[in-house]
Amino acid sequence: MRGIRAVGPRLAGVITGKWSAWLVLVLTAIASAGALMFGGEARSSTDSTAALPSDAQSAQVAELQRRLPSGQQNPALVVYSRDEAPLNPADREAIAAVGETFTQWAVNGQVSPPVFADDGSAALIAVPLPSDSGYERNGEVIDQLRAASRNDLPDGLIAQVTGGAGFSADVAGSFAGANTRLLLVTVAVVAVLLIVTYRSPWLWLVPLTVVGTADLVSNSMIAVVSRAIDMNIDASTTGIVDVLVFGAGTNYALLLIARYREELRRNADRRQAMRRALGSAGPAIAASAATVALSLLTLVAAVLANERAIGVAGAVGITVAALYGLVVLPAALTVCGRGLFWPFVPRPGQPEPTRTGVWARVGTFVSRRPVAILTGTLVLLALLASGLHDARLGLSRTEQFRVQAESIDGLQTLSRHFPAGQADPTVVLADETAADTVLTVAADTPGVVTIRPADRGEGLVLFDVVLAAEPDSADSYQTIRDLRERLAEVPEADALVGGSVAANLDSRDAAIRDLKVVVPLILAVVLLVLILLLRSLLAPLILVTSVVATFFAALGAGNFLFTGWLGYGGLDTSVPLLSFLFLVALGVDYNIFLTTRAREESRDGDTRQGIRTALAVTGGVITSAGILLAAVFAVLGVLPLVTLTEIGVIVGIGVLLDTLLVRTLLVPSIVMLLGRHFWWPSRLARHPAGPAPAPVAASLTAPAVAVTPAGRATRDRTAPRN
Repeated sequence: MRGIRAVGPRLAGVITGKWSAWLVLVLTAIASAGALMFGGEARSSTDSTAALPSDAQSAQVAELQRRLPSGQQNPALVVYSRDEAPLNPADREAIAAVGETFTQWAVNGQVSPPVFADDGSAALIAVPLPSDSGYERNGEVIDQLRAASRNDLPDGLIAQVTGGAGFSADVAGSFAGANTRLLLVTVAVVAVLLIVTYRSPWLWLVPLTVVGTADLVSNSMIAVVSRAIDMNIDASTTGIVDVLVFGAGTNYALLLIARYREELRRNADRRQAMRRALGSAGPAIAASAATVALSLLTLVAAVLANERAIGVAGAVGITVAALYGLVVLPAALTVCGRGLFWPFVPRPGQPEPTRTGVWARVGTFVSRRPVAILTGTLVLLALLASGLHDARLGLSRTEQFRVQAESIDGLQTLSRHFPAGQADPTVVLADETAADTVLTVAADTPGVVTIRPADRGEGLVLFDVVLAAEPDSADSYQTIRDLRERLAEVPEADALVGGSVAANLDSRDAAIRDLKVVVPLILAVVLLVLILLLRSLLAPLILVTSVVATFFAALGAGNFLFTGWLGYGGLDTSVPLLSFLFLVALGVDYNIFLTTRAREESRDGDTRQGIRTALAVTGGVITSAGILLAAVFAVLGVLPLVTLTEIGVIVGIGVLLDTLLVRTLLVPSIVMLLGRHFWWPSRLARHPAGPAPAPVAASLTAPAVAVTPAGRATRDRTAPRN
């Protein structure tokens, strides 16, 4: 046991040693360069159904459709119209002439003739493009097709390219450079907040450099993992992981530097100060990182592949960020020396302002009125959560972009002049021997406008089904369900219903299933880590409950903001689960930082004084960390998808609530009311007076150091040796 306990101090000694700290930095630089050189590109896929579970009907249709000629096509739809005016003969001639030029991009050079709307105000040309051309090539073709569609048109005639190929090109195009902008804005936000926090012209450079390097290395490691386990990584996943690494990594740096600065006021030897800081803050940081990483890994139980990818990639990113924060950052700070804090250099004998500042007064305020504060905070959280009363889950294709996209505009034009489902037909795939029966059953289904055979082969027949309802609306989803139910009554047909609308319905259903399965796993992981860390049952239950309450408050506030003020259609299907994951895993961090310090400060058995002291000494750094994390997540708003904006805003609101309300008022008021019973059933709860159990990670605490009048550090001979 002594040997195990000695590992921590020995590792801290290596990280902070006079020469070994330099060795740590050199080895890290070599390893980081190697990771960047050999990481390569992450695995990706252009298959729109790749994220769906294999037993989803739309995924099965997509797989079977690849065996048919139509499965090798991704249609682009060119829509011509005038502003609320019918097309004239010159328009029709120009449309027919331009349509002939589209053959150079079409599969087998075949383009359907123009289809004119019944009201005579719009025309539609379908251009079948190869489905395996990839995002980059598809984008190039769509750009060329858009340019050609506008050549020599009469004045006032508008051309818009939409359809599956157009939408894919706009998604890819909207992300062109978006992650670079995200990274630059994130770095700028972190830099500004670090400068404001430390009030030093160069201290901020050290944590920012360490965290930035960790982000680059984590992206390389994610690329390696994605190829090893056949996991697709898209641009949105990369953006989320960048935010996670910068947000969590900077939080770890803030906590460590704050404790290091505290120890520098007590120790003349900066290496000794860093060892003591690591001994105190290191376990809390490690526990926090473990909580977040393990919570992310619960997404492996999800059936949606994109959610599993976020879980695995995020866990890799958090692990790398924690390693750099606990190994590289302490070594860099030790090498740079005490002067790094200039002009506010911490020196032995200086008073600790945090114990008498604003947060100490907040602790005193809470201790005097715990019942009123507890009641008030719970009422506020309940009011914010009430914003969920009219929440709608799921966004249509036209609601997914924050920025203007031609494919969305074209889809809206189509819906005004053609049946709403014309732009995105539903696909029914069945056994060829039952084609007539399937045709009859599908045509009689309410909500179906037209159905026609579109392809045959391999003993299968494929029908294009045009729905009356707008794609991805509640009515379109109901029509899909009705089609599946009616066709299931024809067992000999083996009929399956797919297409984009069906795929979105399957994705929505899978997201709801994942929410029900993964949320309990996240709660179990967080609860287990807290039990092991605090050696208590009651305290972890209270902390987890407080974070869950914060989640519902943030989700309600976010839903009210999006639907009431910003005019969004609702919350996207993946938003509740991912927001819950980030808020519970990251939000509990601040409670970990607070309660581990409170446990450490409760050595005499006075828990109420311990929580006041913990709030006083951690209030400033945790508030800074929370504001920084909220700001970093808000940066997701620079990306073009509504989904990422919603996740960023909801997590940002939740983190601020956790930092400024729950950790500051709610949890301390509960501790004030419960006293030592907060730690039940640990020994700290059974001993109201006298020495309490050793604080968390006491085994990592270095020998006490006294400072002589001359400023020299000497070992306290009465202190135990590690």
